[in-house]
Amino acid sequence: MPVGEQLIPLGSGHSLRYALPMAGQVPAVPGILTEAEIRATGEAIAAGQEDSGAIGWPDGLVDAWNHVECAMALSVAGLPGPARRAYEWLLATQRADGSWPRRTAPGGQVSEAVGESNHAAYVAVGVWHEYQVTGDAAFVARMWPAVRRAIEFALGLQTPRGEILWQRDPSGVPAGYALLTGCASMYQSLRCAAALADFTGEPEPDWELAAGRLAHTVARHPEAFADKSRFSMDWYYPVLGGAVRGPDADAWLAAGWPDFVVPGLGVRCVRDEPWVTGAETCELVMALDALGDRDRALEMFAEVQFLRDPDGAYWTGWQFANRKHYPNERSGYTAAAVILAADALSAASGGNGLFRAMGADTATAPAPEPVSCGCAARPRPA
Repeated sequence: MPVGEQLIPLGSGHSLRYALPMAGQVPAVPGILTEAEIRATGEAIAAGQEDSGAIGWPDGLVDAWNHVECAMALSVAGLPGPARRAYEWLLATQRADGSWPRRTAPGGQVSEAVGESNHAAYVAVGVWHEYQVTGDAAFVARMWPAVRRAIEFALGLQTPRGEILWQRDPSGVPAGYALLTGCASMYQSLRCAAALADFTGEPEPDWELAAGRLAHTVARHPEAFADKSRFSMDWYYPVLGGAVRGPDADAWLAAGWPDFVVPGLGVRCVRDEPWVTGAETCELVMALDALGDRDRALEMFAEVQFLRDPDGAYWTGWQFANRKHYPNERSGYTAAAVILAADALSAASGGNGLFRAMGADTATAPAPEPVSCGCAARPRPA
């Protein structure tokens, strides 16, 4: 086999030959996590991958959004085989309209057939990220038709004002409302999709216009979205996805900080619940990093390490009133958020600037110098 290629087993005795350029360095955040620890976290994600390539929740159900985030983390952690199997699963399961089922049970049976717009659109983020990490143009060419169909599905749900309705049911009926977190995520997806379109030589200026309308609606029209303000994702995602940046972003995060951040523990999933979660905390770390607030980003990243298990997996959350893990599970998407946050902080892989770049004029951005917070990870609570 030529150097730089790998056979990716796809299950059922089939395999695919892929060019796999050398990935960047596995992240390490000095004083918090080593390269070996990040690799172990990636292996914990891979351990839960089905033979089909699907990566599900702890209950086994798979949704395309969290699946893509896990694929991104696998690539960053230096596990290209599992990452590419994850993308092959997306190709194998995409529906004719460009969407994926909201939930697929272990073994591939569809448990919820509704298609969500942000689930579909997020494949563009994954594909652009994989190209940034590996430089594999053949991979982009293979995935591009799926990206195009997915973006067209999402944009088919955009309203004249700019928001994108959150789902379409199997009979083709769209939802009656949009979700702020989903739309903030789709702004990033549209930016990545536009970058992929330019890269493939098939530019889509209408996608860029749609992204601009969406960003304006996210930043300026709260009435466009169903009220889910109890959830921290509605607070930080407009910043993480790039629709809100600069002084507005600083003010946006400052307004919600007292409600959602528990000093020494992390970010509440829900404002009025005594429950912090690792994924939300690490996504806020990436939002802070994107604004250049690296001191607070590093501090929060260190704090959330109490959710780490010795094998590298991460507990989903911590109920700090009862002092118990809640839910009592270790989730791949939490581990994935940890890896992506570590990459942003350490500037290790070629994809480390993906979230940092979304508020800029291009889909890439210069990486910062790696830094150390000079602190050790918090011990797990007793």
